[in-house]
Amino acid sequence: MGKLGIRLAPSALADGRATLEAHQVTFSFNGTPVLNQVDLCLEADRMIGVIGPNGAGKSTLVRLLSRLLTPAQGRIRLNGHSLASWRPADLARVLAVVPQSPELPPAFTAWELVLMGRTPYMGWMGQESEQDRAIARQAMEETSTYHLANRLISQLSGGEQQRVVVARALTQEPRVLLLDEPTAHLDINHQVETLSLITRLVKERNLAALAIFHDLNLAAQYCGELVLLDQGQIAAQGTPHDVLTPPVLQRVYGIEVAVGVHPQNGLPVVFPICGSLSN
Repeated sequence: MGKLGIRLAPSALADGRATLEAHQVTFSFNGTPVLNQVDLCLEADRMIGVIGPNGAGKSTLVRLLSRLLTPAQGRIRLNGHSLASWRPADLARVLAVVPQSPELPPAFTAWELVLMGRTPYMGWMGQESEQDRAIARQAMEETSTYHLANRLISQLSGGEQQRVVVARALTQEPRVLLLDEPTAHLDINHQVETLSLITRLVKERNLAALAIFHDLNLAAQYCGELVLLDQGQIAAQGTPHDVLTPPVLQRVYGIEVAVGVHPQNGLPVVFPICGSLSN
């Protein structure tokens, strides 16, 4: 509390760790329920994978957690403070988003786009420092995009644009990372590179991360905890072994599956049974 009992807005975190919590979050769009009483807790050193059919509310959840949308009911708190109470610049130093199919300025170079991630740290004149440039370059090197630095966004493939957007998010040096299908448009080698990088940084930088997946097997391989959404509600939550079971997946996706075990790491692998669509 400040002087005269006025509650001060929270600022960027000092200890390098963050917790993002959603409690009983409900959201509707034009009267149609999209999410209903969702509880979620993102903590440092963990990446949660959110899975579910199209229209289950996955992208809406990311928009709520990043303050692009406001819950109709429930609350979202970042390190104990209401998400709405954070100053935009301070929030941008703590929380970064990799959106699904972002609209990117075609006349900007990849370098210029990635350097935008340093905007919350720049002074009132908006001039980047040598440190800002070094952090941006490191992010591009880590995402295998530095060789694209001088290319226009309009000249990049969808996969290259996706990796550049991931680099921009890392350039913010966030404590919370929200990723809406981070492997969309990526071929398999860049899927593995991107997810391996993110999971490594989650541990090295004490990040709290959430990623949306359509690919159940990728989610199982890279996330220690899964949240399965169905029609805006949490249908299952827990380890990949807890969530990716034939009865649960058949109930939610309406298709029979077989669940095996990865021969190297013992994690579940999902195989659809052809011709098993429910009526």
